Amino acid sequence: MAEGNKPYKKIRAGQVSATIWKNESEKDGKKFDVFSIQFTKSYGVEENGQTVWKDTNSLQANDLAKAILVLQKAQEELFLTKEV
Repeated sequence: MAEGNKPYKKIRAGQVSATIWKNESEKDGKKFDVFSIQFTKSYGVEENGQTVWKDTNSLQANDLAKAILVLQKAQEELFLTKEV
């Protein structure tokens, strides 16, 4: 993702999220949108008495239901409301 590029939409369930990115592409002189999904889980670590938030794509078993939910919602957003 390009620096300064803002997500099209972010879907979150607790610390698990799916971020939809929209980029423009061109083929044979025709411009079209390309959507991609970035899946992450946020977690906090203590550094110098402060909580610092970091991202990972590693899940624990209790994260699976949230992961399924945010990915299904991302799919709904793209398939039901956009032409992809």
